[in-house]
Parts: sequence; structure tokens; C-alpha cells
Amino acid sequence: MAVLTIRVRTFLFMMMILLVAFVLTGTFSLYHFKAENKNYHYERLERKAKAISSHIDYITSGYQGLELSPTQWKTVLGTRMDEIGSIHKLDLGLYHPNGALLARSHVFEASDELFPSWVELKSLTRRSKSDYAIEAIEGFLIGTGYEMYEEHGGCPGGGVVVVLGYIKGKLTVVVANDATVKAGAWFPITGKKNLRAQEIAMENRLPIIYLVDSAGVFLPMQDEIFPDKENFGRIFRNNAVMSSEGITQISAVMGSCVAGGAYLPIMSDEAIIVDKTGSIFLAGSYLVKAAIGEEIDNETLGGAATHNEISGVCDYKAKDDKDALTKIKSIVDKIGDFDKAGFNRIKSAEPSLDQNEIFGLIPRDGKPYDMREIIKRLVDDSELEEYKKDYGKTIVTCYARIDGWAVGIVANNRELVKTKTGEMQFGGVIYSDSADKAARFVANCNQKKIPLVFLQDVAGFMVGSRSEHGGIIKDGAKMVQMVSNSVVPKFTIIVGNSFGAGNYAMNGKAYDPRLIVAWPNAKLAVMGGEQAAKVLLQIEKSRYKAKGEEITPEVEKELLDRIEANYKKQMSPYYGAARLWVDAIIDPLETRNWVSMGIEAANHSPIKKAFNPGVLQT
Repeated sequence: MAVLTIRVRTFLFMMMILLVAFVLTGTFSLYHFKAENKNYHYERLERKAKAISSHIDYITSGYQGLELSPTQWKTVLGTRMDEIGSIHKLDLGLYHPNGALLARSHVFEASDELFPSWVELKSLTRRSKSDYAIEAIEGFLIGTGYEMYEEHGGCPGGGVVVVLGYIKGKLTVVVANDATVKAGAWFPITGKKNLRAQEIAMENRLPIIYLVDSAGVFLPMQDEIFPDKENFGRIFRNNAVMSSEGITQISAVMGSCVAGGAYLPIMSDEAIIVDKTGSIFLAGSYLVKAAIGEEIDNETLGGAATHNEISGVCDYKAKDDKDALTKIKSIVDKIGDFDKAGFNRIKSAEPSLDQNEIFGLIPRDGKPYDMREIIKRLVDDSELEEYKKDYGKTIVTCYARIDGWAVGIVANNRELVKTKTGEMQFGGVIYSDSADKAARFVANCNQKKIPLVFLQDVAGFMVGSRSEHGGIIKDGAKMVQMVSNSVVPKFTIIVGNSFGAGNYAMNGKAYDPRLIVAWPNAKLAVMGGEQAAKVLLQIEKSRYKAKGEEITPEVEKELLDRIEANYKKQMSPYYGAARLWVDAIIDPLETRNWVSMGIEAANHSPIKKAFNPGVLQT
């Protein structure tokens, strides 16, 4: 081989330098382009959010400074939301700071536009700087995380969005990581919310969709999310169980999918990964280098090309998020029909009485009211067939229809009533006769395969010697026994108070309601705020006394005020919803939709267990 001359070698060296410079320039340009494109995308979303906010501010400018109620805002905005939605090409919901839905648009058909438009609007679901929260309206959101983990910067929505809605006409659960919250990292409440979504999917045999973009467990709180039974690992167990039961699971990896979280999409039936943005690996490039000394970039380690062309981990490669969602819609569209439970349904009819009157029927001061008037504004044609009307009057039991579905309703009545024997009974309290009636009604609904709806405004069970001697514990236990062993789907709406054992007997969260929601005026606690504050004050006074200190009237009042304020905060439905004690806080006018969609979901899951109430003391 001839020896290269100095001139040739110099030429080749210069060409190599030019080639390297060309590659570096191209790489830098590509990186810069991607960064600019990403910035443009975020700026576009911000401009869209500002435009919508400005539009709403313009409409509401004439009402600034006025203390309008949610109902009054509904009147102001109700006719304008479709206009706003059409202009901005989005379906929007407008919420009052107290959580009440003020108005919504209805621009698109849910069956076709729901899914992609919801995902596209993830970045707009954060609360704006104004007094309104703008959200895409598709299906039902399950909210968590309010005022939690503030020492870590907060965790809005629990860092994950959960929706019960329709894809191609099929009722579906969708779970999407919110990468704007700690890069989608998992807080303890994130895991709890994911498990609740899976529970809804399993109970009702609904397809579940995961949109994955997560950095994995939030390490500062790993001890509360990692090792226990109802922690992170339970999600993968549920993946396996759902697979064995034939419940469809589809995952789209749209961002990072790291460590244990890498198993979630791969334990789904089908997995999609987005090219250049999606990645799946047990350990990222930095950890790989630290652990075994191997140098490799994340894309080569676990990007879309790797998992579609080399490892075979994923089933589809999508060019972008929209393409991934299109693939999901296509897969869901081909899912076959399910066996049905066979709950009775006829043509729906709106209540004949005005539903808006609900807002004036429940008093703020806790005064008595007739729960039947609430029920009449929730059920079809405002018609109900009351069971044992003149017995156990502090609980109303009746058959009715909601959106065409046959339901059995168990509701606390807040009227002061008088029995045939002359006994006065306080409204909202469960007495022996009302517990007995409710237990019998629950059994009847199970016999007839009728879903149950519980309307809670309950102070608890009656106390005192007369009740104890009359067997209140025995009758209360019978009611709890029936509710616990009920095999028909149960739905709970907290319309007022939910105190003490009354929460349990009226199908609280511990008794497996298919869905449990609260109205904005709801209160959840062991007992009422005033009574609890006095009990807690006595405990504080005992502590002072043990130290040999005397409490002045001023200090006592300060202690009582502080205790009452803290307790009332914990009674708030927002406090409860943040911790998943309820699935959501809803506008009372949305109650019919919640119940109807819940029964539709439950109808996907035939009842396989026989009703057996167990041993009853009679």
C-alpha cells in the first residue's frame, strides 16, 4: 500500500474536521429547533388560555365588584359559553372559586371529540391567575391533592387526571399523568388516585387507558408510596388481575416512563410509544453509568425505535401525541360488546319540577327541610313510589327513575317528625324504626336487581337510654349488615351532613359505593363542628390543669375559636375530596348525570354473587 503524501493526509484531516463540524452544527441546529418548537407549543397554549380568560373577563366586566351567587352567575354566563367555545374551538367549563359549575359549552359531540380535545387541553386544566378555573369538559374528573404537600410545593390534582367518559361511544376510564406537577412524579395521593381509577374499571369491567408521562416515585416521600399493600406496587398487581379478567388496558407512553413505572404500560394489553418523546427503561442513562459504567443516551437506551425494532417491548410507534390518541381510538372502536347486568331502563324524562330550585331548598343554617322535595327534582317526571311512607319517617325509601334507569333511593329526611305513638324524632337522625325500614328496603332492591342511590344528610344514630333500651345498636347493625352485603351497585351523594356512624350506614366510602360524590355544601366528620370543638376544648383544658395552669376566659375563647376553625376546615368537602374520601365535588344539577353514567358503567358487569345478608338480630 502506497504511503499517503503529506498533502493527501492534510486534505483528509481537513475533510474530517469539516465533517465533524457539519455533524455538530446539524445536531445543535436540531436541538435548537426542538427547543424552539417546544417553547412555541407552550407559548401557544398560554396565548390560548389568556385569550379565553380575556374573553370571559370582557363578558363579566359589568359585574365586577358584585357578590353574585353561583346560581346568578349561571344566568349571566349560561347563554354565552357556546359562543366562547365556538370562537376558541374548545369545549369549556367555567367554575366558581367555591367549586360550583357556572356554565359549560356544548360545541362538540362527546363520542367523537371528547378524547383528543381533552388530552390536548391538559395544560389548560391548571387554575388561572383569575378567579376562575378553565377546564375541558369531557366525562367526569376525580379531584385530589387540594392544599396537600405544600411543604413540597403542592400536588395539584394529585399529579394525575382521571376521567370517566366516552371513546368512540364506549364508556372508558382514562388515567393521564400531569407532567406539569413534579414531572409527573408519584406522591402518595397519586398512587391512591390511580388505584381508585383501577377499582372503578375493575368493578364495572370498563376499558382503562393510561397516558404515561412520569418521572416515577417522588423520592422525598418514597416511604409512603413504595412498600405497603395499597401503594405503588398494587397498581401492577391490578394490571395483572384485570388482564386475567379480560378487562382491556391500553397504554400510550408520551413521555418518561421510569423504573417500576415501566411495568405499567407493558403489563397493559397493548402499548404505544411516541417517537422521540416517549421512553421506557428501568434505569436512565445517568443511573446506568453510575451503576455499571456504561455510557449511553436515553433514546438509544429506551426510546421508541429501540422498543419497537429491537426489544419488542412496545406494540406501536406513534409519530406524535395526536397519532397515539388516534391509534387508541381505533383500538377501542373495535372492542366487542360485553355481557350486561340487565338493569331496567326506559326512555329518559326530565324532572317536571325545576331542578334549579334545589339551591333554595337546602338551608344554610341547618334548619329542617323535606328531602322528598330534593328527590322530586332529581328523578324522572318528579315521580317517586315511597316505601313504608308512614314508618321510620327520618329516612325516605322510594322507587324512582333517574335518566330512565330504575333506582331505589335511601335518603335522610331532615324534617322534625312525630310517630304514631307520639314520639318526636329529629330530622337527619337514624332511629330504630328508620334503620329497620332502610334495611328491609335494601334487601328488596337486591331481590329485584335495582341499583341503590343513597342521599346523605345524616347526623348519626339516636343516642340516649330510650334508644339504647329500644335496641338501636341491633337495628343499626342490621342496616349496616344489609348495606355491606348488598350486591347491586350502590351510589352515594352527600347532599349535606355526613357524620359519625351515619356515614357508614348510609353507604359511605368504606362500603364500596361504585361512585361517591358530594355537593359543595357537604360536611364530613365524626360529629358536628360545634360539639367536636367543645369536646376538644375540654381535652385542652385538662392538659392545662395537669400542668397546674389556669385558663382565663380570653385564652379559653381563643382556644375554642382555633379548634373550631381547624375542625371546620377538616369538615369541608374540598378537604375530603383532596384525600379521595369522595370521588368529586359536583354541581347538584349534575347529580342525574353522575348517577346515570354510574349505572351505565355498572351495567357492564353482571352480578355474579348471590345476595346473602348474613346473621341478623331481629
